[in-house]
Amino acid sequence: MGNTECSRSYSKNRLRFLFVLTITLSNMSKDKLNTAVLGLNEQGRLLLDAASKLDHFHLQAVADKDTNLTEKIAAQYKCQYYDDYRLLLTENQFDCLIVAAPLHSTEEFIQMAMKKKCNILKSPPLARNFEEALHLVRLAKNQNIKLAVANYSRFSQSFRDLQQALIQNQFEQIFLVTAFCTFTTKNTGQWQTDPKLAGGGVLLHDCYQMLDSIVQNFDMPQQVYSINTNTAGDRQQRLYSTEDTAILTMKFNDTLIGNLIATKVFGPEKQYLNIHAKDNIIYVSKTHFSVADASGKVKTNIEYEDNYSLCAIKLLENFALSILSPGKNTLASSADQNLKNMALIDTAYLSERTAMPEEPRRMLKMVD
Repeated sequence: MGNTECSRSYSKNRLRFLFVLTITLSNMSKDKLNTAVLGLNEQGRLLLDAASKLDHFHLQAVADKDTNLTEKIAAQYKCQYYDDYRLLLTENQFDCLIVAAPLHSTEEFIQMAMKKKCNILKSPPLARNFEEALHLVRLAKNQNIKLAVANYSRFSQSFRDLQQALIQNQFEQIFLVTAFCTFTTKNTGQWQTDPKLAGGGVLLHDCYQMLDSIVQNFDMPQQVYSINTNTAGDRQQRLYSTEDTAILTMKFNDTLIGNLIATKVFGPEKQYLNIHAKDNIIYVSKTHFSVADASGKVKTNIEYEDNYSLCAIKLLENFALSILSPGKNTLASSADQNLKNMALIDTAYLSERTAMPEEPRRMLKMVD
């Protein structure tokens, strides 16, 4: 009799334990997103490392065409590894996919993941052209999932301070916005020189985040005029290569104009924004925010740590919380918002072909 009672007691306790364990695992699954990283280039490894530091993500797998690299990184983060993107998606069900690999090699798989109700965070740019971007946005809406772009500058403290100052109308009569960007060629893949694979050159792949900051703070320009070139040996080669140097002129309204000068060079990278107002000159980079008066006397000078890792953590936290608690957390860099960037860039390329000023808003109106 005593043995029977002990057996019943054991069975009850075991069932209670299993029930509690089931509830605990259920709660864990609600708080953590089963996640894979597709593409282990510099951006992919940065986002992977940031995700590993946040409790919101459960790193389930990594994938890259480089088998040795993928296996090594998977061992470091204790997750599965794949060198076949299709197998990654057919053998698993993820809550979100972080995509850093080039779009020409991943477009099919991004759409496959979206159709499996997988949320997507993509390194810039959103797409190779506006039409492609629009297709991804519509697919995300149809599948009721989040599609976001990893715009680090939206989480950089210097650019956040600029945005806050503009919201508070601290600068009177802004009349000129100038962006200057130089980029090294050391990390440029051969595919980036092919217009069909890349979609564009320095404007699309290197200036995307700077243009995102301009659009975010000053809205879409009414007109753009662009001149592009590259260092190809002759005119015929130049026609079949993406641009490595570009000048973009923008008219926002009758009193505000802007320009962007960009090039790929051998040497240190520089990206900064100069804003000229009636009584102030504002300088913003990822490490500085300064304000000088009309005579050049500095009134405000703030230096920041150049910490992309911290920006990546903030970006991923926002992405995760927009999925886990959408009612309380708004996605900071949604694909919808990034359609403006794509319209601006596509219109710049159109202007290069027509040698005429073009209107980005016309592209958005056609969608509406």
